[in-house]
Amino acid sequence: MLYALGVGSKPADELEFVYEGKGPLVLPTFAVIPGGRGMAGAMMNVDLRLEMLLHGEQAFELKRPIPPNAKGKVSGKIVEVWDKGKAAVLGIESTLEDADGVLLTTYASLFVRGAGGFGGERGPSTDGKNAPPDRAPDVEISNPTLMEQGAIYRLSGDWNPIHIDPEFAKLGGFDAPFMHGLCTYGFVGRAALKGLCGGDPAKFVSMTGRFAERVQFGETIVTKMWKTAPGEAIIQGETAGGNVVLSQAKVTFKE
Repeated sequence: MLYALGVGSKPADELEFVYEGKGPLVLPTFAVIPGGRGMAGAMMNVDLRLEMLLHGEQAFELKRPIPPNAKGKVSGKIVEVWDKGKAAVLGIESTLEDADGVLLTTYASLFVRGAGGFGGERGPSTDGKNAPPDRAPDVEISNPTLMEQGAIYRLSGDWNPIHIDPEFAKLGGFDAPFMHGLCTYGFVGRAALKGLCGGDPAKFVSMTGRFAERVQFGETIVTKMWKTAPGEAIIQGETAGGNVVLSQAKVTFKE
């Protein structure tokens, strides 16, 4: 429920996600929270400065809907290391298993600014991946963010101070704190759940996307969706001003 509030769920429209008396149901993008635990474990011995870390891509796949109460084991491993010149990129896979087997898997790529140039392979290009069709979107949903959105979202366990502490943000070269990329991801995923699955988490299967721009607190996130095949849609997150904030994104779902 706290996660749902962190990505903008409102009692008036999504009571079943924020109130135990009506569920609660679990948003599919909650998968990134246990996935983040696996990622943290995989990076435990990686020497880096937190303020130089940026999220590049995020993906997850659900084997079944996430239950509101469960016990499980999370594991994570670094599966890729790329040299982008000015930055290193780490690819990390995480798996959550419960008593019934694998519940979900996640993948994240992380940019470590200033850590490139070590002579490694550059890695594959993602240019043109999941490009939106050249037509109007089939579905478009707008959701405003709050000035305190980052303060709420971080309570789900993403404690990076760059999203709340102005002094720490300046250490990373930013003028002010900004929204967590995964908070933006949650806003877009929440809109896709409504626009493609009628709000039913049991129909949501997977999502992938690349973080393109930072979202400032108080901005509106516009999620555009193009149905490209049965059970598949290209999606894109933008600000109300037209800046793309989540690109190369795709959702699969059950119709």
